[in-house]
Amino acid sequence: MADLLTLENLMALLSLSALEIVLGIDNLVFLAIVTGRLKPEERDRARRLGLIGAMLSRIGLLLGLSWVMHLTEPLFHVLERAISGRDIALGGGGLFLLAKATTEIREAMVPGDDDIDARPAATWTAAVLQITVIDIIFSLDSVVTAVGMSDEVIVMITAIIVAVIVMLGFSRPISAFIERNPTTKMLALSFLLLVGAMLVGEAAGQHISRGYLYFAMAFSLLVEALNLRAARHHRIAATEREARRARAATASGTDGEGKVEVS
Repeated sequence: MADLLTLENLMALLSLSALEIVLGIDNLVFLAIVTGRLKPEERDRARRLGLIGAMLSRIGLLLGLSWVMHLTEPLFHVLERAISGRDIALGGGGLFLLAKATTEIREAMVPGDDDIDARPAATWTAAVLQITVIDIIFSLDSVVTAVGMSDEVIVMITAIIVAVIVMLGFSRPISAFIERNPTTKMLALSFLLLVGAMLVGEAAGQHISRGYLYFAMAFSLLVEALNLRAARHHRIAATEREARRARAATASGTDGEGKVEVS
């Protein structure tokens, strides 16, 4: 045990924890979208179950490390390109995300369906099943990345647990913020489209650095934050103008439209 308490392992733990949190961003976004379809009293339980499922799937894949590495071995060839189990899993997950995000965007854009976001998911089980499947897909890249940064399985497992604890604390505020702001929800769905396209690209052998993806998301969030702040200032200014107009009307004895009140 003392051999594990070294500066090298501590640095690896901190780096892996931070990396797991960053890699969990797409998981949090997907959780927010899926649980938004559930009844309010079911959302917290689904989020907790989703993140715990993500933690257990990552730990399970770490403990089955030899099986994970076996997934990279070719199963068959298509047009002279080797296809592995990892390619199939990533491609399937990417297509699922593309279909899910496209469906959500289409439903949000349907005219006259103002109450569509209030409609719960078909069943709580269906939502949990979707979360579980995506957890496993996202876990593949997370585990492969963790293996490349540390040789100690206990350090990797600890980093995963730390990251999930942090994400549990942020999952509810993030989900609530996305649900309160329709434009932010559309941004989150667009991010899921990017993640799905990235997974399909990875499955096709086209490596796309997540750094580009996260930079695009961070820039978009910055623009969205500025838009929300500007909209808030406009609302405050409009409220103040109405209040001044009402006070002026009261002081001059008019009803605010230039008409003299008759008592």
